[in-house]
Amino acid sequence: MKLLQKFQVVRYLTIVIALEIVAVSINFFYVPAKVAAGGATGFAILMYELVGFDRAITVLVVNLLMIILAAIFLDRGTTARITFGSLVLPILLKLTPSFQILTDRTFAVLVGGTIFAIGVAMLYRVDASSGGTAVPPMILKKYFRIAPALSLLVIDTVVSLGNLLTEGLGALILAMFSLIITAAVMNYIETGLDRRKMIYITSNARIEDVKVYLTENETSYTVMGVHGGYTGDAREMLMVILDNHEYNHLVRGLHAVDPQAFIIAYDISEAHGGTFV
Repeated sequence: MKLLQKFQVVRYLTIVIALEIVAVSINFFYVPAKVAAGGATGFAILMYELVGFDRAITVLVVNLLMIILAAIFLDRGTTARITFGSLVLPILLKLTPSFQILTDRTFAVLVGGTIFAIGVAMLYRVDASSGGTAVPPMILKKYFRIAPALSLLVIDTVVSLGNLLTEGLGALILAMFSLIITAAVMNYIETGLDRRKMIYITSNARIEDVKVYLTENETSYTVMGVHGGYTGDAREMLMVILDNHEYNHLVRGLHAVDPQAFIIAYDISEAHGGTFV
């Protein structure tokens, strides 16, 4: 029970930190640049520039509407996860000061989009959300099987078009650029920062020597039985997972053992469990 409670404390602390990162990206970069790059926060920037509405209040109103929609159309657990982030983010937006750090708008959007993506990816990692425009894609996926990434892109694009009313075409281009940067960074973080190489190795006559080399270099491997498609001969194939910086050293060592060794390498995002030295 204590372990579970401790985990929940860490989880909610992570959510608050992630939401503060999102707030920093908005107040330090997007707001000074006057660029609305989609989402409830982007809509709040537009409303502030157009009619002077308080950004935090606008985000709160949008998020409350989204909580109602979630309560009607989504399950209780999803609604609970959305509610916490939806209520905390406006508070952090209000408490976090807003001032300009970078004078170059393009650079500000690049940095802001990266920071925003880090915050949102952290939320996804702990199965949380900042609410807002992330709710409609969930509903569309549940009832109409529309891919969330597609519907969220459409919503963010519509919000971004509002830049034409505030700062013109230049701001719209920066907003779309920001969406691309954010998506790329989020994809990289969500699929794992612990990037590694997965290598398959086989040899016509020196597989045992390859095994000895791997063992002497304290490199774990898995042995799989395979058959040649042309000859039908049975042989062994070894699978090795190692850090990226070890890849070239290993390949050079394998070729020293058997210059004709057949080696295939793949990039993998993460490896969980097992023993990988």
